Amino acid sequence: MLRTDLDHSMQAREGSPAVRWRVSDGLVGYEDAVAEMELQVGLIADGKADELVWLVEHPPLYTAGTSADAKDLIEPERFPVFATGRGGEYTYHGPGQRVAYVMLDLKRRRQDVRAYVAALEEVVIRTLGSMNVKGERREDRVGVWVRRPEKPTLPDGTMSEDKIAALGIRLRRWVSFHGLSINVDPDLGHFTGIVPCGISAYGVTSLVDLGLPVMMADVDMRLREAFEDVFGPTTPDC
Repeated sequence: MLRTDLDHSMQAREGSPAVRWRVSDGLVGYEDAVAEMELQVGLIADGKADELVWLVEHPPLYTAGTSADAKDLIEPERFPVFATGRGGEYTYHGPGQRVAYVMLDLKRRRQDVRAYVAALEEVVIRTLGSMNVKGERREDRVGVWVRRPEKPTLPDGTMSEDKIAALGIRLRRWVSFHGLSINVDPDLGHFTGIVPCGISAYGVTSLVDLGLPVMMADVDMRLREAFEDVFGPTTPDC
């Protein structure tokens, strides 16, 4: 079954507490973020904390997922590079990009990894749709893509496409961590130091690049609404 055809609802079972929703100001160091995720995932798995979505921005950096190929790191000295346990290949994080670390207990939802990935894509697609941007899945590549008819066609004659959101997840004891990133207004030139997600045939875009001068806070609001549609209620994490 295609990811498009999966049931994208991942609501928690009845009686589950709302998901904590945390937004950090400023830039969060990557190692600090990973340490916090490790802590929170352990607490959630042990039943000592409720689920959490944590929104951050990072300073410029590259991360290497478990499938990363060294040849895809074109400029290894440009920014710090972090090996990470999430799935996927190389990606870039930096200012102007909203990173959502999603720590959910799939035992309370559905223990189905493909459905979970499709649900995260659905959150991004709904977020973009609320701003009149059509994001789409591609079965042969994880993430969310937008068509660019104004750009030259690809060598095979198909329409150009750019990636606007990346996904990379990991599970421990059926609790998820890592998550997704949406390009709001990052420096797109920073992606040239890697082959993003190992895919060289397509470009990278952002909401601002598409002509939407949106603020991060507006994207956050829309992201939260889309998350609640797919995964259920949230509550501020004070």
